[in-house]
Amino acid sequence: MAGISGEAESVSLELLRQKMRDFAKERGWEPHHTPRNLLLALVGEMGELSEIFQWKGEVERGLPNWKEEEKVHLGEELSDVLLYLIQLSDSCGVDLGQVALRKIQLNALKYPSNK
Repeated sequence: MAGISGEAESVSLELLRQKMRDFAKERGWEPHHTPRNLLLALVGEMGELSEIFQWKGEVERGLPNWKEEEKVHLGEELSDVLLYLIQLSDSCGVDLGQVALRKIQLNALKYPSNK
């Protein structure tokens, strides 16, 4: 998917974490970004994301039958969820990238490939 500049970009969780830290700091929001508040904001954003799919039934991969504005809206809500998840993990002192890699390894052991 293309980035804001129109070119494909690789974006790290660390870059997003730092940008969100800076964003909150510039606005004086850090005192409000407690784990509880961030979790509740994340849950709210998940609700908004869920609303997009609520009455659509099953949808095809790639969303070929969706209007462009629906896809843009979906991207915005997915971004909100991702950014709050990154902020929550940061607030809790959890390296989200590292624990996600570990979870993939644990899942590979729990659910071995049939190949």
